[in-house]
Amino acid sequence: MATDKPMQLGMIGLGRMGANLVRRLMRDGHHCVVSDVNADAVAELADEGATGANSLQDFVAKLDKPRALWLMLPAAIVDSILDQLEPLLEPGDILIDGGNSYYRDDITRAKRLADKSLHYVDCGTSGGVWGLERGYCLMIGGEDEVVAHLDPIFRTIAPGEGSAEPTPSRSRTGGTAPLGYLHCGPNGAGHFVKMVHNGVEYGMMAAIAEGLSIIKRADAGTSRQEVDAETTPLRDAWAYQYDIDVGEVAEVWRRGSVVGSWLVDLIADAFARSPSLDGFAGRVSDSGEGRWTVLAAVDEGVPAPVITTSLYERFESRQAGEFTDKILSAMRSEFGGHAEKKG
Repeated sequence: MATDKPMQLGMIGLGRMGANLVRRLMRDGHHCVVSDVNADAVAELADEGATGANSLQDFVAKLDKPRALWLMLPAAIVDSILDQLEPLLEPGDILIDGGNSYYRDDITRAKRLADKSLHYVDCGTSGGVWGLERGYCLMIGGEDEVVAHLDPIFRTIAPGEGSAEPTPSRSRTGGTAPLGYLHCGPNGAGHFVKMVHNGVEYGMMAAIAEGLSIIKRADAGTSRQEVDAETTPLRDAWAYQYDIDVGEVAEVWRRGSVVGSWLVDLIADAFARSPSLDGFAGRVSDSGEGRWTVLAAVDEGVPAPVITTSLYERFESRQAGEFTDKILSAMRSEFGGHAEKKG
């Protein structure tokens, strides 16, 4: 059902999430002005009903006052775009950062923009490529009145109340959390919650990957074991004689299991497309949120061993520990009198 409070929103950044946010908004009756360095992305959404802009000046000119501009950009370029937008905007205009900026940057930006009577909202956005249909979980930081003004936008983007079963013990009435979006606090609070959300995601992904790897190696007892002083023997080879299809395990875990989740859905789909995962290099990037979560945990004195270890695992996947391994190899070689040199 279309919104009863249609609004206009400008979107800068039409990658997969930015473009689908626009599509979800337009489906619900909102009007969107769009801008991107990729002219084809602008043209595609213009064909679907958005108003395209060919420059930031054109983009700003096509927005009604007070303007609401959503940035869906990599964190590294947000400030450069803000620098270009500031001279074009007027008091009362609202800038929303829906990417994964560091929450401390949000605090600084909000203060800087407030000096020019511009408003800033940080909106952690989770939903990925499925968000167009399922909706996006939103974690929002900003001034109360400004966030309230944008409520029709957030309500459309979020999944809505029917996206999950009601929490059985929840007695609190009202609030937007059951709808899939939450005003978490003042500037920075939204991205702080999203930062920790992504840190938790690191840990969950690592646990799923490790568990499936253990299942895949359940046939360890069927292969010939190295017999030398440097290799710990497998004592009970008879206990590891299973040839288990990990793709089917991921598939069954999707149904009724307590570990069933969107992450398990994704890996089950990946196994369906490539049972041996041959198309994946094993290199896992980290875009910053896991690091920032670990830093926050240290500052707060909160133990976070799972998230911290999952971050280090990502470093290891990129061979960041290769020199460490060479040092260990050298020490073991010297200690044991065995050559473990390459070649």
